[in-house]
Amino acid sequence: MIFEIEEKLLDLIDARIETASDDELFAGGYLRGHISLSAAACEEEGIADLAELKARIVASLDGARSELSPADQQIVGDLWQELASQV
Repeated sequence: MIFEIEEKLLDLIDARIETASDDELFAGGYLRGHISLSAAACEEEGIADLAELKARIVASLDGARSELSPADQQIVGDLWQELASQV
């Protein structure tokens, strides 16, 4: 189940590529890594709960906040919220 959710999230990011702004492209690329790593950890631990996957993605993003400027944090956070609402 987690694999399917990961695929859906990545497909949603990919579907935006043609019309995305530079900021959205950046945010999508940045999120891909956090989504894939969180999904892999869930799969490895046998976790199949969507809420847990979302929580791990948020925790991963929070843990990496220092990597981004406040403006980039907002862009990434906004895209994540949009994607999370679609799965």
